[in-house]
Amino acid sequence: RGPALTVTVNGTAVEAYDGETIAAVLLAAGLWQLRRTRRRGEPRGPYCGMGVCFECLVTVDGTAAVRACLTPVTDGMRIETGQETAP
Repeated sequence: RGPALTVTVNGTAVEAYDGETIAAVLLAAGLWQLRRTRRRGEPRGPYCGMGVCFECLVTVDGTAAVRACLTPVTDGMRIETGQETAP
């Protein structure tokens, strides 16, 4: 594990470690539901773990549709979950 970092998830400070992906941090914090589909409101979370399925989309520092499974955390990063996205 790398050095400890702090990220903000939905307004709450969460401990993370350098080298971890956003998906790993969110799952370790107990957040498996990262968004809902636009049409049916179905919950979505990390699925493939390699950036192919796009189920783990989150908003990072104001940028929407970031793949959580591919994006490493950085100290002070602001992550928002729960946005509706395309099916």
